[in-house]
Amino acid sequence: MKLMKVGVLMGGVSSEREISLRSGEQVVNNLDRKKYEVIPILLDSKKDVIEKVEGVNFAFIALHGSFGEDGEIQGILESLNIPYNGSGVLTSALCMNKKQSKRIMKSVGVNTAEFITVNNIDEIEVKLKNNLSYPLVVKPNIGGSSVATFIVYNEEELKASVKEALKYDKEIIIERYLKGEEYTVAILNGEALPIIDIKSKGKFFDFKAKYTKNEATEEIANISRELEKEIKELSIRCYEIFDCKAYARVDIIVSEGIPYVLEVNTLPGMTNNSLILKAAKAINLTYVDLLDKIIEYSLT
Repeated sequence: MKLMKVGVLMGGVSSEREISLRSGEQVVNNLDRKKYEVIPILLDSKKDVIEKVEGVNFAFIALHGSFGEDGEIQGILESLNIPYNGSGVLTSALCMNKKQSKRIMKSVGVNTAEFITVNNIDEIEVKLKNNLSYPLVVKPNIGGSSVATFIVYNEEELKASVKEALKYDKEIIIERYLKGEEYTVAILNGEALPIIDIKSKGKFFDFKAKYTKNEATEEIANISRELEKEIKELSIRCYEIFDCKAYARVDIIVSEGIPYVLEVNTLPGMTNNSLILKAAKAINLTYVDLLDKIIEYSLT
């Protein structure tokens, strides 16, 4: 039987390159060699994609951040008629852009934190006035893994954080800080997997907490049936609103009893410590099986 040639795209050019390399390595290690001829593809620039994907039957995108989750690599693969995992160009672009995704969520009645955007420090005072009060969350509009994400409590901290975040993106989100319990829901082919309850040792689930051992606990949520149902239904609704495909992960915070959507991740991390793997394990789905299903659902 002829094996499907699966090229695993990893590395990339974003601030999340190191996480992508971890994801890619684990995807390569866990793809079933009885079904696939696995070809690791390390990307160091945007220019070498076409040459490196030549001959593959399926591209498994293990890229994170810009030129990974934003629709750009998806567009290139579509132009080459190479199928790939996960959501399409438009869905990827919208979910990666926090401003646009939050606007869409608010337009259909999905709770998400109130926010403004700025392009420079001088805009802060005018746009913030009478709109939001401290504490606030500052983050790049396009980015992931909580890179350059800060909780700020005063004007001095706000300006310093915006200045730092501008190193990663030209547009910055400033949103209301929501104090509460954080959860994440992996969606596989439109079905919600068990909810993961996230408890960070720090102020929030930042880059350090996500990728450093013992900096956070991530366990199957022990919550009421009513809250579980509400969170899962909200997550599936977001999956459908953005027309996600095959799989995604929806991050939610419950503040004062109300679930708010933080973001929709169209290419969840696939490292050994990734949340989607913990959710899959809870239903006895191995890493190998999960990859099989992602490829299957992506091809339908």
